[in-house]
Amino acid sequence: MPHATEPDEDDLDTIAPPQPVFHAEQALLGALLLDPHRVNDVSGIAAESFSTAAHAALYSAITSVPRPDPAEHAKNTKWLDRVLATALEEARGLTASYLHTLVQVCPWPSHAPAYARMVEAEHARRRLQTAAERLIHTVHDVSLPRPIQTVLAEADALAAVVDDIASRFPPRSGVLPRTLAPPAAVAPDHTEAVEEEQLLLATATAHPADIDSVRWLLPDDLTRPLHAGLWQCLTTLARRNGPIDPVTVLWEAQQRGLLDDGSEPGEVLRMLAEPAGSVEHWGERALQRSLLATAEDTGRRIEAYASDPANTPFQLVVGSRRALADIASVRTRWQHATTAAPPQRRRPTPAARAGPPTTKAAIIARPARAPR
Repeated sequence: MPHATEPDEDDLDTIAPPQPVFHAEQALLGALLLDPHRVNDVSGIAAESFSTAAHAALYSAITSVPRPDPAEHAKNTKWLDRVLATALEEARGLTASYLHTLVQVCPWPSHAPAYARMVEAEHARRRLQTAAERLIHTVHDVSLPRPIQTVLAEADALAAVVDDIASRFPPRSGVLPRTLAPPAAVAPDHTEAVEEEQLLLATATAHPADIDSVRWLLPDDLTRPLHAGLWQCLTTLARRNGPIDPVTVLWEAQQRGLLDDGSEPGEVLRMLAEPAGSVEHWGERALQRSLLATAEDTGRRIEAYASDPANTPFQLVVGSRRALADIASVRTRWQHATTAAPPQRRRPTPAARAGPPTTKAAIIARPARAPR
């Protein structure tokens, strides 16, 4: 007769084994329960630093209940009973037997500072992962009335988490995360972007004098390689003060090998011959998409770093700061694009200073010198 699987067995199979930090938390709590005065040796953590609600409640109770006299604590369990009663207010599942287990599994109570450092490091990794996930979510939130400002605010919040971790774990030079870059996300629908970029290229071709006003726009801001290459052609011709029209741009594109991907010259000419709107408007739209894409890529890279438990806090700080530098670069260009240049104040006409007479009448009226 085949073995009938009990439902409880399936449930047990789906429960993931505890992570190493869980055992570090147990060792730390056991050390503090065994010797409450070791709380003075623990720093850098709080109740929210623990991975489970039960451990957080226990740590909060240990640090809030007045510490017992060491001699009395060695004789009875009165202090432990008070700690358990206090912790039960936040975690109803705690039992006296679990406190006994914590004491038993602590290898060396004197290692409490080391255990606390492990808890602090894991909490830093979770905080960083949460902040990165929040940035990614914000990028895709279509309900935001001011998406760029909100995304930049989340990027600042992420940077603040990185700075806080760096203050606790000063980074070592040259220590990069071992995690590989995450795979490319599912490609979004760039239909609108392609149409707007085509309008940008056509309008810049028709109004080349306006190209200089969008110097903050780079080829990499465009979504298609052909569009990026054509924008580079336009900026190069404008910098040379060369003639710009669909034919000259097409010729420059051929010289750069942009047509090697199979693009039809006739299609390129037709695209460049349909301007609309202004170069500044379409350029700002392209830069906005580039900033949001950069923010998502930064968030995904940091999320990948933080999801790898093998990365130390030092590595997380170094890798995260390098990723955040990409946002800072696009952000600077966005500020240049969206900040109106202050109107130049006209200098007042300087008052005329007294000088030698210049009219013929004044020369005639000048007294003659006396002969010597």
